[in-house]
Amino acid sequence: MKKKIFVLDTSVILFDHKSILNFEEHDIVIPITVLEELDTMKKGNDTKNYEAREFIRFLDKASKDYPVQDWIPLPGEGRGAFKIVMETNGLEKSAVKIYGSESNDNKILNSCMIVKKNEPKRESILISKDVNLRLKAKAIGIKAEDYETGKILNVDNLPTGITTYTDFDQEIIDNLYKDFSVPLEDLQGKMEIYPNAYYILQGDKSSSLAYYNPFEQQLERVNKQTIFNIKPKNAEQAFAIHAILKKEIKLIALHGVAGTGKTLIALAGAMAQKRDFKQIYLSRPIVPLSNKDIGYLPGDIKSKIDPYMQPLWDNLKYIQYQFDEQDKEYKQINLMVEQEKLLITPLAYIRGRSLSDVIFIVDEAQNLTPHEVKTIITRAGENTKFIFTGDIKQIDTPYLDEQSNGLSYLVDKVQGQQLFAHIQLVKGERSELANLANELL
Repeated sequence: MKKKIFVLDTSVILFDHKSILNFEEHDIVIPITVLEELDTMKKGNDTKNYEAREFIRFLDKASKDYPVQDWIPLPGEGRGAFKIVMETNGLEKSAVKIYGSESNDNKILNSCMIVKKNEPKRESILISKDVNLRLKAKAIGIKAEDYETGKILNVDNLPTGITTYTDFDQEIIDNLYKDFSVPLEDLQGKMEIYPNAYYILQGDKSSSLAYYNPFEQQLERVNKQTIFNIKPKNAEQAFAIHAILKKEIKLIALHGVAGTGKTLIALAGAMAQKRDFKQIYLSRPIVPLSNKDIGYLPGDIKSKIDPYMQPLWDNLKYIQYQFDEQDKEYKQINLMVEQEKLLITPLAYIRGRSLSDVIFIVDEAQNLTPHEVKTIITRAGENTKFIFTGDIKQIDTPYLDEQSNGLSYLVDKVQGQQLFAHIQLVKGERSELANLANELL
């Protein structure tokens, strides 16, 4: 079988700067236009800036002893070679002419056509996270594919974190009510056990919510707890509160459709533990409108960012309004914000820091790449807890989807670990109108 040639688009490199090493024995082409785009992105604190810098450094190091227009061996056994394609013009039928624009995308398509012309006996494929660019490529006879490394193949079968048993052993349910817990040896053959699993157990006479504690190796009853006057309205919310309050669980993922209470419960649960942590961080990725940088917005940096953070403030105000203005809890929330015990801030301000004695909530985590999720979690110091919330079916970032976003990746890769708990919230509790929209629109 002849080695293929893969042409990498900028979107792939910004998704994973190590992507060039993930094509086995096949060869890689980098269009010069991609390098020009990376050059405009190398400065800044966002993950895309980091990815651009790292890739440029890699190319510089790997091509030190070679002309970049020649095939340069990739480091590592069994890998192919790479080169930079300089020319984008000189074609009888170019993408620039076909689409009537000198856009960078069309120049990258021209590079694909140059490769196809110069290597007619080898299969060449454009790899891009940009769906529209892939469609444009296919329209002019260029084979195009998504970057598959790191994708979750069967996202519909992601674990929910919750298992329901009907006709369950009534004796075990009775013992949960009597003794609060049941040892592991009494559960063998009766239920599937894995760390931090949650269960709805329905017997002949009664039912119970339960949790398998991997630290004590026992099944425990879960009670519905009210935190900061926020009461769980269903079993899923009760499980989410339990996981957030469990000290031994350091990493939590909550995902579900809009209105299921993910962010509200995460924030209320964090505030209920304010004495156990020095600070509470509540953050979310900034996904600018029309994929524009926030720099185009008027005002200073605070006024640029505030619109993106407003949903987080809304949840905080909702919790505060559960109390009267004279209640100590109401005043306590104001004091936490004033003293920066509770911080609502963009993720870009967190990267690069070491976080200790912090409970950190990352909202809208489906808009993060797997690398961004990893980068955030690796900031964890002593006594740090992370809560990631989001809806994997509501992605606002153009180069991510249900299979490649950071939240799906986190659930898929970390499930079954003792420090991790995951709950999928299904039932909307915001309002009947919101539920109607989720179901029918």
